[in-house]
Amino acid sequence: MPLSTTTLLRRRTPTRAAEQTLLAHLSTTTTLPCLLHLLARILKLGLHQNPLILTKFTSISSTLNSTPLSHSLILSHSLLFSHYSDPSLFDTFLFNTLIKCYSKSKEKTHLAIETYKFMIRNGVSRPNGYTFPVVLRACAGAREMGLGEQVHGAAVRFGFVEERHCRNGLVYMYGCFEGGVGVARKVFDEMSERDCVSWGAMIGGYVRAGRAGKALGLFRRMVRGGVFADEVTMVSVVSACADLGGIEVARWVEGCIQRGGARKDVELGNALIDMFAKCGDVDEAVRVFRGMKKRDIVSWTSVIVGLAMHGRGVEAVSLFEEMKGEGLSPDRVVFIGLLTACSHAGLVEEGRWYFNSMEKEYDVVPGIEHCGCMVDLFCRAGLVREALDFVETMPVEPNPVICRTLINACHAHGDLKLGERITNSLVGKEPLQDSNYVLISNLFAKMSLWDKKNSIRETMEKKGVKKTPGSTTFVLDNEVHEFVAGDTTHKHYKEIYRMLDEMGMKLRKAGYIPATSEVLLDIDEEDKEDALNRHSEKLAIAFALLRTPPGFSIRIVKNLRVCVDCHTATKFISKIYHRLIVMRDRNRFHHFKDGACSCKDYW
Repeated sequence: MPLSTTTLLRRRTPTRAAEQTLLAHLSTTTTLPCLLHLLARILKLGLHQNPLILTKFTSISSTLNSTPLSHSLILSHSLLFSHYSDPSLFDTFLFNTLIKCYSKSKEKTHLAIETYKFMIRNGVSRPNGYTFPVVLRACAGAREMGLGEQVHGAAVRFGFVEERHCRNGLVYMYGCFEGGVGVARKVFDEMSERDCVSWGAMIGGYVRAGRAGKALGLFRRMVRGGVFADEVTMVSVVSACADLGGIEVARWVEGCIQRGGARKDVELGNALIDMFAKCGDVDEAVRVFRGMKKRDIVSWTSVIVGLAMHGRGVEAVSLFEEMKGEGLSPDRVVFIGLLTACSHAGLVEEGRWYFNSMEKEYDVVPGIEHCGCMVDLFCRAGLVREALDFVETMPVEPNPVICRTLINACHAHGDLKLGERITNSLVGKEPLQDSNYVLISNLFAKMSLWDKKNSIRETMEKKGVKKTPGSTTFVLDNEVHEFVAGDTTHKHYKEIYRMLDEMGMKLRKAGYIPATSEVLLDIDEEDKEDALNRHSEKLAIAFALLRTPPGFSIRIVKNLRVCVDCHTATKFISKIYHRLIVMRDRNRFHHFKDGACSCKDYW
């Protein structure tokens, strides 16, 4: 007669000494081969149903990044999830450890959720206050807001929803979803007690939702409340600062890091490099990079991309060679930054050489992004036909971004018929993309085909396609001022327009001639000049001149590419008013000083 499972387990129950010996060995295990050896001993001694052994093994295997091995032990050998297992042998601590182990890996997040479901569905053990924060994080990682709401309900039923750790988990989970930030803030505001994790979760939620201003506002409140932020929170704050582009705020944030004692690890250092580069001070980005005790490939990539954005291609190329000299192998992301640097600095031959060496020397197969960089490189240099030849021989189909690059080049270099042909094809592929209609509308305007231009605008209205309005922001005393063309909503707009008139007189006296060909409207020359004078960039600069002392550097952010006229005018303004003006547009940074721009009129 076959023996029952219980009898078999009883006969194979090892001694207490064997259990303690294995626990001691597991505590000192640091390599995968040693862990495999101990797995064999666990199976041989029949300890594969022992909750203490399983919990310790799971914990150790997660620190060795061997989660699949832990999964194999529990699922295949101890039969935890099979009908042969005895669920009463397993406790909450074991399940919490397993769920936490899986939630650390993006590839295994679904297993964390499945383990939680098994725990609840089979009544194996009662979840505690440590269960829900980890499960909620797993729901966020798996992009399952609906499941997260169910876990929220379970936390209420089991009586753990008021615990701070659970509330922190809820703020984090809801903050990871579009449309969930409002719920996250509601949970945050209802908390009777908050720690740095609570603040960090809410700040991170705002950053992920693209609400950088809200994130920084909450961080200021956190600082005023005397709460010291950890490095995880500071990474979110630094990212928010990078999005806004205010250099003074950036310097204040770095000061908060130094005063608060947050550990400046590699991730935070990389975020600081990105922040300073995006806030217009790439020299500060380089300073942070040089001061890092430890760097990874992201560190090098961040500073190379930063230099590329500022048109300092020669320095970016030099840094790339330095990186290779330190024994790091460039990856596909580094090459995107490097080719962008070559494009923005007009280094055509260097860009061509690096592109051709990618697969030959570094075993990096060029992707669509790298091909896009090459098309951009040729187009910026006026080599439109070479760009077309490159596109025709590409191993992949050109994407809309590459097509738009070609169209802009045709517009800039006068090949309008070719631009029209490419744009018509693009509109057919992306009928709801506003920029496609804007491109073809501008081409018709350049060709003085006003009826066709108006027809395109009517088509946009019928299809409900709206053009993204151009806007420029300027940060002063931690307050963001936003301007659009012809703006009269700003509380100081009358002073701003008086300043514009003064600027206009001084510009003409200095030799500035408005680029009226850039005004793609069927109006007379005087009206065109007036339209140019009201562009958002000029409004922001006028306000900055009014509100900052002589010699103060002006930093503005444009959401679209800066137009030719504003670029020319800003060069004159920098010389007339003796100001450094740093402009960040959609493509790059422009540093205007003494009548010249760092891009050398190549953008």
